[in-house]
Amino acid sequence: MRIKVGDEVEVIAGNDKGVRGTVQRILPHKNRLVISGVNVVKKHQKPRQTGGRAPAQGGIIEFEAPIDISNVMLVCPDTGEPTRIGVRRDEDGVRIRYSKKSGKDID
Repeated sequence: MRIKVGDEVEVIAGNDKGVRGTVQRILPHKNRLVISGVNVVKKHQKPRQTGGRAPAQGGIIEFEAPIDISNVMLVCPDTGEPTRIGVRRDEDGVRIRYSKKSGKDID
């Protein structure tokens, strides 16, 4: 995956198109990301016992659901525009991500 935790991304497809947020979590086996403030869903949850501690709170819970990685693009830190990501290796063999639009290194 070319997107990392902490990157700023913009949603390019779906109900939240045009919204920018920060990557909180990556689910690599499902090709999905959890992005702050994007794809917020509501879940109705019953109160339940938690093994001797205080019971878990019931009610309507809001949380960010995962979104497919193909529906987001990385925001270039230099230009502030969405861009594709390329990967190249330097002379030591270390992977370097770069913006395909501006050609500048991201990391």
